[in-house]
Amino acid sequence: MSITQRSVYRHADMKRLFDPASIAVIGASPRAGSFADRTISALSGYTGRLYLVNSRYEKIGERPCFASVAALPEVPDCCIVVAAKDAVEEIASDCAKAGVGGVMIYASGFSETGRAEDIAAQQRLAAIGRDAGMRIVGPNCIGMLNFGSRAGVTFMIPPPMEAPLPHALGLVSQSGALGFSLAQAVMRGVSVSHLLTTGNSSDIDVADCVSFLADDPGCRAIACVFEGMPDPMRFIEAAQIADAADKPLIVFKLGTGEQGAAAAMSHTGSLAGSQAAYRAAFERAGAILVDNFEAMVETASFMAKAPKPKARGVAVVAVSGGAAIMSADRAEERGIPLPQPTPPVQAILESRIPDFGSARNPCDVTAQVANDPESLTACASAMLGEDHYGTLLYAQIYSTELSAKRPGELAAIAEKHDKPICVVWTTEWLEGHGSREAEQNPRIGLFRSMDRCFSTLDHWHKREERRSAGPRQYKRLARPEAAQEAARLIAAAADRTLTEREAKQVLAAYGVPVVPERLTNTEDEALAAAKALGWPVAIKVESPDLPHKTEAGVIRLKLKDEAELREAFRAVMANAKHHAPQARINGVLVQPMAKPGVEIMVGARIDPLMGPLVVVGLGGVLVELMRDSALALAPVTKTEARDLLGRLKGRAALEGFRGAPAADMDRLSDIIVRLSEFAADQRDVIAELDVNPIIIAGSDAVAVDALIVKA
Repeated sequence: MSITQRSVYRHADMKRLFDPASIAVIGASPRAGSFADRTISALSGYTGRLYLVNSRYEKIGERPCFASVAALPEVPDCCIVVAAKDAVEEIASDCAKAGVGGVMIYASGFSETGRAEDIAAQQRLAAIGRDAGMRIVGPNCIGMLNFGSRAGVTFMIPPPMEAPLPHALGLVSQSGALGFSLAQAVMRGVSVSHLLTTGNSSDIDVADCVSFLADDPGCRAIACVFEGMPDPMRFIEAAQIADAADKPLIVFKLGTGEQGAAAAMSHTGSLAGSQAAYRAAFERAGAILVDNFEAMVETASFMAKAPKPKARGVAVVAVSGGAAIMSADRAEERGIPLPQPTPPVQAILESRIPDFGSARNPCDVTAQVANDPESLTACASAMLGEDHYGTLLYAQIYSTELSAKRPGELAAIAEKHDKPICVVWTTEWLEGHGSREAEQNPRIGLFRSMDRCFSTLDHWHKREERRSAGPRQYKRLARPEAAQEAARLIAAAADRTLTEREAKQVLAAYGVPVVPERLTNTEDEALAAAKALGWPVAIKVESPDLPHKTEAGVIRLKLKDEAELREAFRAVMANAKHHAPQARINGVLVQPMAKPGVEIMVGARIDPLMGPLVVVGLGGVLVELMRDSALALAPVTKTEARDLLGRLKGRAALEGFRGAPAADMDRLSDIIVRLSEFAADQRDVIAELDVNPIIIAGSDAVAVDALIVKA
């Protein structure tokens, strides 16, 4: 069984490895600078029992050295294998026979080389551990840190192994080097419970590490550097475990290229690339995906400290007008409200702030705070006491020796009102006076970017909104028999790309409203169809070889009479033959023109790792011009469908922009749900779906074009 065929390990499965009461270094050596010597040094403060194993030595330093694992006075929980590649398999077998809890393997030269024999060697290691119930980290692993027991299981020089505080973070990284760089956050005051790295993930992988931390009492939030997995749905399983434990999981995803989008036939394919798919999956599982590496620890540290938000509004206090303006700009970009104080609080601000300051929100108490030190805390306390403020942001402009007192003063205010305070460290003296005090304080979140601060606050509120809404409730809208009917219609289509007419027949089975149409082969037939359907009409050449009709010039709209129709018929047929001389042409579709309204695109793609995805965006040519879209795993609920629409930058067009009637969002959400159900039902049959546009005017909605590509 490969790792893609199992559920994630849980805390009890990995406790002996990641929280060991005893450790053995196999391959211990007195040679200065060797991996073994550096590992022993990293374990110098370890509070458990440490054993050295090497048959060549009786003692190393003051410690006895044992000939084998079997010769140890007890079975160790964790064995660190410091040996060449050729010796690793035999050592792992000895550990398994002895009943060791888990092994950490440094040696490289396994699957990372890509050679078949090295991949096979790694698979044998995994089998040894699996058969014995012995967990393995590595090979090709830098190690891990347990700050509670001061276990530096690594050949790296570990950062200070300070005892974790109640708001400690757990760090997970597939990249060992990046993981250890994160762990150095303890040197500026961040509290860390564990650093877990995975190397080649022959057995334990990043999903297992997240699962372990989710159930570990010493960890309050998890920060994870994620590269990728053969089966990322296992990571989603781990994220759900963390969410169930109310353990915020903050993820930074490496490898954000969208190579798969280049080969896509539809608008959907170009919008729903791999990074978008990961984001949708992480959001569904309750994880927070940050856009840059630098944001991860800051976000996780705040989430570990912050209680549930009491209000969305933010109060801002600064001693700089420029910083106050900066906060207002970033708040507006992130949609975070900065409400104004009530009259009683306004009076307090005016009594403490000079005329050249700003007695409003954002509040600029000015440099006069140097002459009236209590003015800042008085204003901050008055504002944070207001019910419409959930947190207070203080911009630390300049660091002096006096700055070390500020975090304590702010923390007292935060404790009084039971609300967190954010300190945005704008000075370029990144570790100046007061920074460590702020970082270590359980009431204060420290940020070195105004933008990252407001982004984190946005994540904080959205996480609470999602959790307070309760478990996800999905109710199917389409008829149960729709899936079977649609599958038959898709199978009956002669080509891999269904014609527009065939695609709309499929979608109609799901209750999606589609425009009526007739297929014609002559001008006279087209004229008869137009008279029957009603003027004005649209005409389109139907050809399985022309999936993108606009580019081919084979569409004509708003035809009002016979003369316009005949001229348009000749033009689109000529364009079709010019654009693709060998194209098979079934005829010309005649459709009544839909009512003018807002054009929306709804599509779906079957991601090879994440499964069916649904994407929503502004329709027509805007879908590619604006690239304004939102994406989710399919199927979606009506609430999730409305959320997708609400995330569009151009959502104002749906809300009755410039006097136009507002779109019926419930009606549009219903259509999105039905299309998402189609994608989920037909995940083994289709590759892509593109419905562009759906035209909605008030409650009138109709799909006027559709593209379905078979798997």
